[in-house]
Amino acid sequence: MAPTDEHPLAPTAEDGEPSPRQAAPAAATPPGRSPASGAATPDGRMPRWLPRAMVLALALIAAFQLGSWAFHQLTGLLINILIAFFLALAVEPAVSRMSARGMRRGLATFLVFLGLTVAAAGFVTLLGSMLAGQIIKMVEGFPGYLDSLINWINHTFHTELRRVDIQKGLLHSDWLRKYVQNSATGVLDVSAQVLGGLFQLLTIALFSFYFAADGPRLRRALCSVLPPARQAEVLRAWEIAVDKTGGYLYSRGLMALISGIAHYILLEALGVPYAPVLGVWVGLVSQFIPTIGTYLAGALPMLIAFTVNPWYAVWVLVFVVIYQQFENYMLQPKLTSKTVDIHPAVAFGSVVAGTALLGAVGALIAIPAVATLQAFLGAYVKRYAVTDDPRVHGHRGRGAGGPGMFMRARRLWAGRRPGGQQRP
Repeated sequence: MAPTDEHPLAPTAEDGEPSPRQAAPAAATPPGRSPASGAATPDGRMPRWLPRAMVLALALIAAFQLGSWAFHQLTGLLINILIAFFLALAVEPAVSRMSARGMRRGLATFLVFLGLTVAAAGFVTLLGSMLAGQIIKMVEGFPGYLDSLINWINHTFHTELRRVDIQKGLLHSDWLRKYVQNSATGVLDVSAQVLGGLFQLLTIALFSFYFAADGPRLRRALCSVLPPARQAEVLRAWEIAVDKTGGYLYSRGLMALISGIAHYILLEALGVPYAPVLGVWVGLVSQFIPTIGTYLAGALPMLIAFTVNPWYAVWVLVFVVIYQQFENYMLQPKLTSKTVDIHPAVAFGSVVAGTALLGAVGALIAIPAVATLQAFLGAYVKRYAVTDDPRVHGHRGRGAGGPGMFMRARRLWAGRRPGGQQRP
């Protein structure tokens, strides 16, 4: 009897079911994989895509970590480049005007920065000499101030204090000894901070010089990788940034001039020495140092006025507070709306946001940056004519709920006779 390859328990044709030979063969499935999805079964091998996916995920995580580390390491340099870019935008009108008259752009940029450097160095030198003279004067007059204070305390509280005892107590106190030790150990830290500030200032000046001198070349390099339509948008954005940054600096310079003249008149009237320099100090510091500039600007005139008469310091403080309110609510909104064309609330919010993101640098460049973005996006926002509805002008009309209570009472009163009867 010939052997057969049929299974003994397999159904046969006699049972009414097809045999394995008669049934259609199923699709071939690799061992260890399910026919439906091709994924690995519990007893199978690892899918081919899984190792590559794991390597790709690890590579992305490593690239993200490396990028984050590099960004944090270069944050200072990026901030310096941002400051230099806005400084180059500020001097762009003067450089372009000198270049249009036939002067080489590099020479024009050098002359502009030389003028700014000479003006800043002269102001710092004059201010330093003034501060040194006032500090010497205060040190020489300190015993007299101390005697006056001791006499007032003895007369008011019936004590018997003496200047010699107070001086001995201060010289032999632990507080003074610890302060001297900390000051001696902090000299190196202060020197390192000064050197770091000078290097940062040099970096900003170098980048801003290159941005201003090579402005046309930089614009050509940016436009060379863009299609013609995008090139027009980039050039338009650049022009708007130059106009808004120049307008912002113009408004700040005008407010600094007004503030300096006002404080100079007050200090000259009180007889405070170095009134012109103090006026320039108040004007520049209060306008170009955000957030705390007003307090720094007012502290120095108050200190100098205190050396003349303590009550003069109080008068200076009162004037600084009153003038600050006048500037915030009357002068600054008008000048900002004409030069930068930005709402005061938007300007305040942009300064707060810039301070939160980049500190003092963000507060300084926030207004021109927001003004540039607002002017650039304004060209792409479609505007429609506003309907002539009374509610647009801030009051309700008849279509918004009928006449008001006052109008209804007036009509009811006009509809009655003097005797109280209704008119026919």
